[in-house]
Amino acid sequence: MFAHRVVLAASLLLNLVLCYNLVWGKSGAIAYMELRARCEILENRISAAGEQNLALSREIRLLQSDAKYIEKTIRNRLNFVRGNEILYIFPSEGKDDLSGAPVNEAKN
Repeated sequence: MFAHRVVLAASLLLNLVLCYNLVWGKSGAIAYMELRARCEILENRISAAGEQNLALSREIRLLQSDAKYIEKTIRNRLNFVRGNEILYIFPSEGKDDLSGAPVNEAKN
């Protein structure tokens, strides 16, 4: 009878340890959920990087082959103008000049 209780207690203890490891162990359910969330984040980052890569590939192709796109890009990014054009640059609201310094209201 005593041996029967010892075996029962040992198997109960073993089951408790196994259940603990199943939920909170290194490869348990909680660790699995954390890895799954991390995997989803990484998959989203891979997807975003793929989209950015595709957009950059398109831009490279246009820059290599389309003269109008090259001109448009230069004009937009570098503020280049044609010989018969005048470029007006207005400071943004709250800025004193093109340097980005804030407007000092006290000096007006």
